[in-house]
Amino acid sequence: MENVFIKEDDTILHAMRTFDASSRRTVFVVDDDNKLLAALSEGDVRRYILSGGDLNEPVKLIANYKPRSLKEEEKEDARNFLYRHNIEGLPIVDDEGHVIDTVFWSENHYKKHSELSTPVVMMAGGKGTRLYPYTRILPKPLIPVGEKPIAELIMDSFAEYGINRMIMIVNHKKNMIKSYFGEAERPYHIDFVDEDTPLGTGGGLALLRGKIDETFILTNCDILIEEDYSKIYEHHKKEGNLITMVCSLRNFQVAYGVVEFGEHGNILDMKEKPEFSFFTNTGIYIVEPEVIDYIKDGEFVGFPDIINRLKDDGKKVGVYPINENTWMDMGQLDELSKMERRLTGKLG
Repeated sequence: MENVFIKEDDTILHAMRTFDASSRRTVFVVDDDNKLLAALSEGDVRRYILSGGDLNEPVKLIANYKPRSLKEEEKEDARNFLYRHNIEGLPIVDDEGHVIDTVFWSENHYKKHSELSTPVVMMAGGKGTRLYPYTRILPKPLIPVGEKPIAELIMDSFAEYGINRMIMIVNHKKNMIKSYFGEAERPYHIDFVDEDTPLGTGGGLALLRGKIDETFILTNCDILIEEDYSKIYEHHKKEGNLITMVCSLRNFQVAYGVVEFGEHGNILDMKEKPEFSFFTNTGIYIVEPEVIDYIKDGEFVGFPDIINRLKDDGKKVGVYPINENTWMDMGQLDELSKMERRLTGKLG
């Protein structure tokens, strides 16, 4: 239970790491005696980040100091309480307000359902050279993670939110991809678009000109996030973005001591194995169809370059930040093995 407890003076960055370490979306602020003071959700942190807030500020700056809670004798009603108030976690407190237990949405296998009708476009034409030797035999979308290939896992995750139309832009070993996905019925329809020559991570979208006229989700074929797609979509529409990029926090620790020095080699500062935090592009976006107008037919271009074209044209693009632990990337061999261990553990 204590892995969801934080203190008032802990930083917001520390809270985000607690989300990841506990695999929860809500943590509770307590005093030294575990008395409940406040609650903090991923949504609270996300809104703070989007407002330009500093992750090194203390959590008391944004925590909710009127948190909901239940007494021990009311715990049997926790399931209905979570559902009625649409919250992820709930502390159980004694008569003095000390947290004696917690109940979370995920513990009860709740699933939030939505009915997203937006299509998903998957860029699945690359050779996956970073995954050699696996991709010498299989195209990257068919690399297995447990019992299913990664592309199918990604599509299944979208289908859980009501999405039933998938579009795969294929090139390398495309017949193998088509053959696999044509073997069995699925709760979604897949359209294939052939990319005859490599067009980069963005150029293939020009092949959809005249074929798609609604907001769509764009994803690479090797990325899986555990996020509520309906919330990302709602944020995109609310902000009026033409593109919303899903960005993940990344923590990186330098393996060596770092030395800063000035003129004549005078040591100014020394830091032993410092840690840096930053947000990085996951490769998943919400995209408006007019973005395709910024791509020429047959043009080789990366999608980040297309984003810069929109920015230069004064169009609105934005981000949706997520925690590090909610993003899984199998584009490299070491990450692929981590992803497989994580997913096969869940599937098992």
